[in-house]
Amino acid sequence: MDTEDCELALFHEIPVPGHLTDADGRITVVTRPFAERLGYPPAHFLGRRPDELATEASARRIREEHRPRFRRTGCLDNAPVVFVTANGEEVSLLATTRAVHDPDGALRLCISVYTELGDRARLERQYRDLYESTPAMLHSINAAGEITAVSDYWLEKLGYSREEVIGRPIAAFLSEASRASASQRSVADVIAGGDMKNVPRQMLTRDGEVLDVLMSTRAERHPRTGELTLRVASKDVTERNRAEARLRAAYEEIARLKDELERERDYLREEVSVAMNFGRIVGESPALKGMLARIEAVAATPASVLIVGETGTGKELVAHAIHARSDRADGPLVKVNCASIPDELFESEFFGHVKGAFTGAHRDRVGRFQLADGGTIFLDEVGEIPLALQGKLLRVLQEKEFERVGEEQSRSVDVRVIAATNKDLEKAVEAGEFREDLYYRLGVFPVHVPPLRRRGDDVIMLAVHFLEQVCREFGRPVPVLTQGQVEAMRAYDWPGNVRELKNVIERGVILSRGDTLKLDLPTLAPMTGGGEPARGQRGFLTEAEMKAEQRRNLLAALQAANWRISGRGGAAELLGIKPSTLSDRMRAMGIERPAARPARRG
Repeated sequence: MDTEDCELALFHEIPVPGHLTDADGRITVVTRPFAERLGYPPAHFLGRRPDELATEASARRIREEHRPRFRRTGCLDNAPVVFVTANGEEVSLLATTRAVHDPDGALRLCISVYTELGDRARLERQYRDLYESTPAMLHSINAAGEITAVSDYWLEKLGYSREEVIGRPIAAFLSEASRASASQRSVADVIAGGDMKNVPRQMLTRDGEVLDVLMSTRAERHPRTGELTLRVASKDVTERNRAEARLRAAYEEIARLKDELERERDYLREEVSVAMNFGRIVGESPALKGMLARIEAVAATPASVLIVGETGTGKELVAHAIHARSDRADGPLVKVNCASIPDELFESEFFGHVKGAFTGAHRDRVGRFQLADGGTIFLDEVGEIPLALQGKLLRVLQEKEFERVGEEQSRSVDVRVIAATNKDLEKAVEAGEFREDLYYRLGVFPVHVPPLRRRGDDVIMLAVHFLEQVCREFGRPVPVLTQGQVEAMRAYDWPGNVRELKNVIERGVILSRGDTLKLDLPTLAPMTGGGEPARGQRGFLTEAEMKAEQRRNLLAALQAANWRISGRGGAAELLGIKPSTLSDRMRAMGIERPAARPARRG
């Protein structure tokens, strides 16, 4: 008998249930107590695998849980096994298995010994079976973070078999973010910190899908072995989170659309009587009738219109009149004040932008051209458009296409363009400040708005119209203009045109008491108590005297405002005119701010 046979014979006589298996997992020898407890002769076991001797459930557990763990670790401790005896009795045992390797590291054999379970162990076995079959996502890990048990539902949700899971680190089934969070605390730390409830984590399925789960943990210590175990219950909230994300996205989209609609409302709510306070086009002068004839001629055509006129003549009112008489009257009329847009925002204002196109672009925005699709866009003060952007505007006019800032997709648009300016664009073209091709594209049909000084008695008709309108708005009785006030208005040059007239009337109503209108023309000599201007013995002022008085009045306002033109308390506010109008008058009169005097030296 050689040494190996002696070892096998010696193992056969060990007084505890056990067996040896070869590298293929087949039994080569059993101990006498093992054969006696199962009721078979020793030869019955030779060549069989242990799972062939077990119940169906235990055999599945051996294949899916014990064997994979043994292959990874080389040992098993207190692994539960249920064998079937010759007379059909089920025997519950705990297996302890160790691997024996050759000097070259190859597996030579495995030694397994068994201890029979008592009543407590059987209850634990029943608990374990119940744990696995419960319809919840449950798993247990040891102090090293390795999975020791999982429920069938856990395996179903993640798409694994028990054989692929038992003994592997739980981190292998977590997303990278959750893995980093979980690795910061060991099982011992979790136990010391107390149970956790509904901690958000992400788990990975076999197919790579991410599941959002809420994990609750409970730490336990085995009463006999003292081994620490962390019991973990997980709740799949993936669909709930996705639904909440969709709901949040929907609310964000609603908020975005609400903001967009509010902007559209602001753009499209362009009632003339509200925006300009001009009401309707009032007057019967030949100059005004000539302008109206040109409006009627061009309104029904698709031609671009260039409205030219001084500040305050009512160019926007003319744009409204052309739109209202056109085939696009049911479409929007969108106004763009080109002088009020910063250079860096011109393209975004005209064509819109997409989210993230530049700093501050937190959401998509619709541009003015898209808002005006199917209608008319009114480019007020078109001469202020930066030269670098005039080419893009020309492209929209020619090709009827544009791109939003930050977007490559071209969008088509059907827009009629009406432009207005108080500049001499021909001179701007000669100076290289305005593109010649854009000028001719915009100025297909020019409409010149006559200044108020060339409209004769229209000034009186407009004054009466404004007086009735303002008194109605203020809830005051409408006074009658005196003959002296009428003559003063006829004689005045009205450099601010209709806008200035409206301001004068409104200021007069504010300053008036009772039924007497205190008309305060800013560039005429002071009024007498009855509202008549002091003209000296002649009863009138010459054109030169009028201009001299206007210059004196403007200088007085500038000096009162310490030569500050705009802003609160500025000369423009004191005179009741726009800062741009005041600047134009100063240039026309050759008025310049005096140079600061050098400080005296001691």
